[in-house]
Amino acid sequence: MDERDNKFGQLDSELDREMAKGKETTDPETGSSYYYSYGPFQSINKDSMMKSEISSYDGGSREDVEVTPPQPLRTLPTVNEFNSSRSDHSGGNSNNSSGGNGNWQFNQKPKSSVKTILVSFLAGMVVISSLMFTADRMNLFTPDTPLAAVAPVESNAVATSNNNSESSNATTTLLPLTNQGDVSTVYKVASPAVVKIATFVKSGSVTQTNPYSSDPFSYFFGDQFGGSSRNNGDGSSTDSQSQTDEDQLVAYGIGSGFIYDEAGYILTNQHVINSADVIQVTLEGNSKPYEAKLLGSSEDLDLAVLKIEGDTSFPILPLGDSDAATVGEEVVAIGNPQGFDHTVTSGVLSAKERSIDIAAEDGSGTNTYKHLLQTDASINSGNSGGPLLNLNGEVIGMNVAVSADAQGIGFAIPTSVIKEVVEQLESNQEIPKEPIPFIGASLITMTDEVANQMGTDLKEGSLVAEVIYKSPAYLADIRPYDIIAGINGTDYVASQDLIDFIQTQEINTEITLNIVRDGKAMDLPVTIGNRNDFETSSNQ
Repeated sequence: MDERDNKFGQLDSELDREMAKGKETTDPETGSSYYYSYGPFQSINKDSMMKSEISSYDGGSREDVEVTPPQPLRTLPTVNEFNSSRSDHSGGNSNNSSGGNGNWQFNQKPKSSVKTILVSFLAGMVVISSLMFTADRMNLFTPDTPLAAVAPVESNAVATSNNNSESSNATTTLLPLTNQGDVSTVYKVASPAVVKIATFVKSGSVTQTNPYSSDPFSYFFGDQFGGSSRNNGDGSSTDSQSQTDEDQLVAYGIGSGFIYDEAGYILTNQHVINSADVIQVTLEGNSKPYEAKLLGSSEDLDLAVLKIEGDTSFPILPLGDSDAATVGEEVVAIGNPQGFDHTVTSGVLSAKERSIDIAAEDGSGTNTYKHLLQTDASINSGNSGGPLLNLNGEVIGMNVAVSADAQGIGFAIPTSVIKEVVEQLESNQEIPKEPIPFIGASLITMTDEVANQMGTDLKEGSLVAEVIYKSPAYLADIRPYDIIAGINGTDYVASQDLIDFIQTQEINTEITLNIVRDGKAMDLPVTIGNRNDFETSSNQ
């Protein structure tokens, strides 16, 4: 109380000094006086109010007042308790205040319920599935007319509209029985007609049993079994062979084939059944093989026809049109690679009209195979003779070889070649060889080195290295060391260019060779001949 009295006493003294500074003024109308002061204070007109104000500071009458302490305030968290954009990052709080109640959350995304998201997703899937089912049942996105297939099969039918009771003749395009693009369907339809061919020889005629050794395309496939030959390759036999029973059969080769006639006619490669004493054919689902009879074969075309006998008709594969096949279309190969029965592979038709040279099995030279189909469908040893099919289930080629030095390069004999000779093979008639134009001379391209050795300044053209006896070149008096500079007045720099021109000519066509002999130019007429008549591997 003494402290409070001292405070009120100080206020009284300050009020007295302020009133002494003021100027007393008398109102002319009322005669009463009042104080006028300057500054922020306003004058008070009524004396009673002044007196009441002054008396309130009178220290004569005071009473005790109970002081109630203020309620503590609920403070906010300090800036050090959360990442605020207004934080001064001074490392401390200037007022040393403590944090709040810890329930504040700033700059945080509202929590989402996983259950709510899952339920929403499932509900959306149900709605979409319902719409798709409804659209399919009502054909909302299906045209009224059928779509054209890649390889359509046309048929005459009566088209009836749902909105029109009248009918009219129309040609509709129907999908083939085998679904386009469905390799599994092609396999199911074609596989029963694909056969496994196993060949056997008498044990005294082979050095070892290698079921893949008879394949002359080891040049392409590679020899994974060490190779074998009959009679040791020179007609001799070892002591162990002489002790064996010559009538005992041993496995010699495995390949593939396909039935093209329900009477049991089978097409395969000639090299699959070459030199076989016994040929056995096994159909899908049959454990007991059929013994097949060789009707006819062609070594040049590498084709053969077999015949098996049965009580019922056999499943067949139709021969399609290889000429109608387009590069890039999908193809399917079925066979027995490495003895794995009925293996199916697929790919595309990579190219047409390919030619390859393969060394003859007896080492006599090379065989040239023309008009082949190229595919990237996997073909391996044992696939030989199997069908190459389009997606209609039609045979467009017979698998024959694959490159061992590259991936995805396989070859097949086109059906355009097979159809031309199949009847002749059935009756075992000789297949005439395709004429090969040639003149009967081996040629070397002229180079600077060859010209220096020859002592001539002519560095372009073809040097004659050898002339076949009684060949067209021999009859035209072409001699070794002659230089053929051109044909019919046209220069040919390289020998291959000259050979390519000759092979475009018809048999018995006469051409003029422009040659240089001992530095003298001369022209010699030559009649194009057929290389098949000379049984030679000469390049020209």
